[in-house]
Amino acid sequence: MSDTEILTVHESPALRQATLVLALTGWMDGGDVSTGTVRRLVDLLGAKSIAEIDPEPFYLYNMPGSMEVAAMFRPHVEIEDGLVKRLDLPANVFYCHAAASLVLFIGKEPHLRWRTFGECIFRLVRQLSVSRIVFVGSFGGPVPHTRLPRLYITCSDARLLPEMQQYGVRRSGYQGPGSFTTYLMTQAKTVGADMVSLVAEIPGYLQGTNPASIEAVTRRLAKLLRLPLDLASLRTASTAWELQVSQIVEQNEELAQTVRKLEDAYDNELIDLDAEQS
Repeated sequence: MSDTEILTVHESPALRQATLVLALTGWMDGGDVSTGTVRRLVDLLGAKSIAEIDPEPFYLYNMPGSMEVAAMFRPHVEIEDGLVKRLDLPANVFYCHAAASLVLFIGKEPHLRWRTFGECIFRLVRQLSVSRIVFVGSFGGPVPHTRLPRLYITCSDARLLPEMQQYGVRRSGYQGPGSFTTYLMTQAKTVGADMVSLVAEIPGYLQGTNPASIEAVTRRLAKLLRLPLDLASLRTASTAWELQVSQIVEQNEELAQTVRKLEDAYDNELIDLDAEQS
């Protein structure tokens, strides 16, 4: 199958100097920060679905091995009272908010055929006159849940680094297993687009959705995109989540001590940074 068969475009709005924001489940979606942030933007902006990528060629559903390994690849199902209520197959959907020349993508990192999946994205990039691509992601690290996540930036071109500096981000440094978005970044110049990866370091000791990190990344992304958004609902959810987690942590003395050490290290690092800049 070619990318023209895999990518279905329902609507092609006329945009100029558009931005495409990417979210992918999988490798860099800890705390649901990638998909949670972009889905929140879709909801707040009332963005409309305009295109989708057929998932069939890109994913493994039956990985040989133990049940624990196989479960990571099989679609999630819900069965209730003898009836199938839900089957979650992968979906890769593009949305658009034309007033802001903004395209949003929520999908699943492909297991297979990265080049073909990338060509589908780049075809829409060309068709919608997208000039900048922004990926939002996360990774677990030594950040306490009581502090803002550290944000790191990776750019497809050195000239973008000074511009990104104004958003209070750090420059990434990393060696290890790569992601599909890193592959995209190496190819973005072929379609005349800049690409930026905005990745949050979130508490590594927590599992599940992290509303506080989603709020922090959404606020920073809204500034980067110059979007006037009402984020009060995010702040409310974030505060409630932090209080709930703190109550649970305090019931575990060993974990509470770990968090206090992380807080001290985080705060001391900020003091050192302020001293260097003064």
